[in-house]
Amino acid sequence: MTGTEVLTGRISDLNGPWLSDQLLKLGVDVAHITICGDRPADLTAQLRFLAEQGVDLIVTSGGLGPTADDLTIPTVAEFCDRELLLDPELEEHIAGVIRRFRPDTPDLDAGPTRTGVRKQAHVPAGATALPPTGTAPGVVIPAVTGERPVPTVVILPGPPGELQAMWPSAVSSPAVADVLSRADDLQQHTVRAYGLHEAQLAETLRRAEAEIAGLERLEITTCLRHGELDMVTRVASGDADIYHRLLDVLTEHHGRQIFSTDGSTIDDHLIAALDGRTIATAESCTGGLVAARLTDRPGSSAYVMGGVVSYSNDAKSDLIDVPAEMIAEHGAVSEQVAAAMAEGARRRLKVDVAVSTTGIAGPDGGTEAKPVGTVCFGVAIEGRPTYTVTRRFPGDRERVRTLTTTAALHLVVAQLRRD
Repeated sequence: MTGTEVLTGRISDLNGPWLSDQLLKLGVDVAHITICGDRPADLTAQLRFLAEQGVDLIVTSGGLGPTADDLTIPTVAEFCDRELLLDPELEEHIAGVIRRFRPDTPDLDAGPTRTGVRKQAHVPAGATALPPTGTAPGVVIPAVTGERPVPTVVILPGPPGELQAMWPSAVSSPAVADVLSRADDLQQHTVRAYGLHEAQLAETLRRAEAEIAGLERLEITTCLRHGELDMVTRVASGDADIYHRLLDVLTEHHGRQIFSTDGSTIDDHLIAALDGRTIATAESCTGGLVAARLTDRPGSSAYVMGGVVSYSNDAKSDLIDVPAEMIAEHGAVSEQVAAAMAEGARRRLKVDVAVSTTGIAGPDGGTEAKPVGTVCFGVAIEGRPTYTVTRRFPGDRERVRTLTTTAALHLVVAQLRRD
């Protein structure tokens, strides 16, 4: 992945993880994800390193624009010892894209803009140009064998939307298709758990090693993210029975914590549990993060009716009818107020289900009785008594709010699935 803005952390690398996931689905074992700045020497060093590792495929992203610092194609072409050639048809195609989307662009037939278009229309000799999904085309350079072997190189644009739209064209190009024809038949399985500690899972995996022959052939990684523990297993298709035996051991020991064995997320489970019902939120300490999570996927307007960020005590009373006397008696961070918030949101927004959060995210505001990280939840479901619970989360303000958001979704699912 190229780009000084990615290297310095100003922009997160979204392309590397996405490409890794796509390649794994195609049976390609991804050995490295590297990031370098927009400097030819740095990119050349990365290409040399990857080629020396004996990889079959290198995929780059970024550095395909019209400006002087967009040097990926000439740098890769030089590394592959290929001359850059102007493709007149590609040049006019790029110009047509700009005319269509930016008709007021000056100097399209001459001047700086035409120079930039022409720069993007240079393709290494013997390479395949991939049609632009923005203004920049991609490139696939076939592998070279011999005294200085070079693997197949795919050059893609940096913007994630453009890269993802171009990916099918890259995969179907002859050079990449040839690499994929030699890929292993790998499968990836994801188990997700909530309330399970990494140490507990590690102990179970140690026991499984003694019980399951061939378990060492599975590649197992674990990741604690947003309060959930993911276990990702990569396995050759011939070892599928070993994985299923492992899954039996995991469910035997941690069946209560495991909520997904097929890679589905808690968001997926929440939609299924709603089963046509509508939901709203009433948030204090999370400031709208729960509503944002609920509306993160397309089509959420079918079941999310809205949310209220009632940060102040007055807002709790004015917007969702929490009695001021209740706040004075029990405090804003209390199960009584959490219940009133959820019930008020359910009434005001006319929904079947409402979830509330009220807590102390920190770094200040904690007391001995209610330290930083204390959060009270309420889940109001039509026709049922309102459920409340208090949790205490570790970490800084951002972590407390993130863990609270995840917990809210799990609490809603658990309550909806109660008999």
